[in-house]
Amino acid sequence: MEITMMKCLGLCVLLVVLGVTGVEVVDGAGECGNVPVNRMAFRMAPCAAASQDPEAQVSASCCSAVQKIGKSPTCLCAVMLSDTAKSAGVKPEVAITIPKRCNLADRPVGYKCGSYTLP
Repeated sequence: MEITMMKCLGLCVLLVVLGVTGVEVVDGAGECGNVPVNRMAFRMAPCAAASQDPEAQVSASCCSAVQKIGKSPTCLCAVMLSDTAKSAGVKPEVAITIPKRCNLADRPVGYKCGSYTLP
């Protein structure tokens, strides 16, 4: 009887642990999938100068990063408006112009990004 009770208790503990772990995995999905927005913002490091100065030349590595992240306009907006971007001095009104400045044909023209609209 005692062994059966221990097995039952062990099973209950296992189910609780699995349930909690499952909830965390579901909650981890966001604008950029399973990658947190602030971590994704670090991938935009090549765009630092171009996101602060509308006259700065946009590097090929920046355009490549924008093209990859821009496949999800929701993620791109979240990255441009993230705390990491703000602390790096990114000006959202300038950052939203980068896809156009990269001449990306498949950029999300007209997409609302907070109070900004992608040109």
